[in-house]
Amino acid sequence: MGAPNMILIAKQPSLARTSASHKPRNRSRSRSRSTMLLSPAYYRPLRFLQSPPPPPPLPKRDSSTGSPQFPRKGVRVPSNTKPRALSPKTEDDTERRTIGLKSAGGGSPSRSFLSLLCPLLKFFGGGDPSQERNDIIEVATSSLSSLARLPWGSKSTNGGGSSLNSSESPTNLQLYEFEACPFCRRVREAMTELDLSVEVYPCPKGSLRHREIVRNIGGKEQFPFLVDLNTGMSIYESGDIVKYLFQQYGQGRSPTFGLLESTIFTGWVPTLLRAGRGMTLWNKAGEQPSKKLELFSYENNAFARIVREALCELGLPYILQNVGEGSSRSQLLVDLSGSKEVPYLIDPNTGFRSGDHKKILCYLFQTYSVAI
Repeated sequence: MGAPNMILIAKQPSLARTSASHKPRNRSRSRSRSTMLLSPAYYRPLRFLQSPPPPPPLPKRDSSTGSPQFPRKGVRVPSNTKPRALSPKTEDDTERRTIGLKSAGGGSPSRSFLSLLCPLLKFFGGGDPSQERNDIIEVATSSLSSLARLPWGSKSTNGGGSSLNSSESPTNLQLYEFEACPFCRRVREAMTELDLSVEVYPCPKGSLRHREIVRNIGGKEQFPFLVDLNTGMSIYESGDIVKYLFQQYGQGRSPTFGLLESTIFTGWVPTLLRAGRGMTLWNKAGEQPSKKLELFSYENNAFARIVREALCELGLPYILQNVGEGSSRSQLLVDLSGSKEVPYLIDPNTGFRSGDHKKILCYLFQTYSVAI
């Protein structure tokens, strides 16, 4: 009986050692497990259970001006918080703005071609427009331009009413354009046919005065741009402008056949033959006068075109009195100048009046140029 007791006593130390040797391992495992539970990496798969971060703060509006105050650190303001100008208040206003802005998308291929053509014309046709010109070449190229655009821009089909006996009648149409643009030419041809007077605000390349007005009203620099103070309309795109003018001032009829379509084929001819005259602001153009000049003209007249080019290159706003064949202003022109011939320019700022295109050119560049 003593032997077994000795065996049991002999085995007890081994069991004690075994249990003692295993205790540190269990502690190390528990420590590593607790370390994992405390580690952020352990919770990575559970990130979807966390609440999303708060959105960036929206801009606060200034109580005095109502304009948004942008937050710092470059946080962008959502587009729906930006102020909108000229929001429509009635259904009529909504319709007008829809017509006026329905073609505000990207430019057409013709406009893209024009953007490439303008620098070339500026390069080949550049020079000092105030210098004496070869009048034979000037008249010849302008006459060929008129021939290419016949019969548009020469006759008035809306002048059967009573004759106008005063040039001081209010002009409620405003046209922002530049002479060399074929799409602006399309609008001027329609105005000649409809026997309309219009305030012309030249917007040649490099001009700042009137282009800023167009940006403020319409939101972009695109020409032609028409503002009708009679109806509150403001319209881009020459085709839309022509259709509107015939609808509003042509007894609701459609534009004359070929007026819109021909621009794509022959509307470029005057721009090319005239080498981009009336396209770029002259670098010596002076300040505009306090009163607008007044020009009796019709679109397809060769001599009047030369004068309009100079007015555009100088950035001078003027009142365009269209006097095409059959116009209601024909007698008014005879009373003022003694003749039906155009162009006829009146400058109320100096009292200058003339029907000679060469004298008009000389006067304009001498009077409204900056001496350097």
